[in-house]
Amino acid sequence: MIPRLSRLCVCLATLAVLAGCAPTRSVDYSAYKQAQPRSILVLPPLNESPDVKATYSMLAQVTFPLAEAGYYVVPVGLMAETFRQNGLSSAGDVHQVSPAKLREIYGADAALYVTVSQYGTQYMVISSASIVTASAKLVDLRSGTTLWTGSASASSEEGNSGSGGGLIGMLITAAVKQIINSSMEDAAYPIAGITSARLFSAGQPAGLLYGPRSPRYGTD
Repeated sequence: MIPRLSRLCVCLATLAVLAGCAPTRSVDYSAYKQAQPRSILVLPPLNESPDVKATYSMLAQVTFPLAEAGYYVVPVGLMAETFRQNGLSSAGDVHQVSPAKLREIYGADAALYVTVSQYGTQYMVISSASIVTASAKLVDLRSGTTLWTGSASASSEEGNSGSGGGLIGMLITAAVKQIINSSMEDAAYPIAGITSARLFSAGQPAGLLYGPRSPRYGTD
C-alpha cells in the first residue's frame, strides 16, 4: 500500500509542476500585424453573469489599458449614445451589427467584442470572493477578420492562503468580508479593473500588440 501511495504522490507532484510550467498560449499575429489598427471601437460587453452591473462596469474599465497600449479608443459615451439613438440598447443587438456598418458609422479600424462570463461576489461557507472573468476578440472592421482573442480573470482572494487563525479565524474573516461586500454598491468593480488590465495591456505573452501611439510600437 505504501509504495502505491508513494507512486501516486509522485505522479500528482509531477502533474502540479507541469501545470505550473504550462507553456503560454501560442498566438498567430500575422493578420494583426498586417491590419495595423490605429483606432478601436469598444462595444458594450455581453453579460453572461447573473449580475446586471457587469456590462457597464467592465466597459468603464477597458479604455485605459487600450489607450496605454497606444490606441485611439472611440469614446464609450459617444458609442453608447449613438447606438441608443438608433434603437440598439442591448449589448446582444450591438454585437449583431456588421463590421462594415460599424466602420461606416464610427470610422474605427477595429472593434473589440467583450464577453463577461463571471462577475460578482461568491459566498461560501468559510470564504467569499469577488471574481470577474472575461474574454474578448479584436476584429478588423475593414475585412471582418479576427485579429486577436484572449481571456483573463481576477479575484479578490488572490494571494490569500486563508489558513491564519484556524477555522474560527477563517469564519470571522469570511463574516467580516461578507459585511463589507454587502455594504459596497459594487464590490466587483475594482476586480473588473484588474481583469481588464490583464486582458488588454500590451507587451504581455499572448496579449495585444502595442499600438501606433506607443513608443514601443513595432517592438513586439
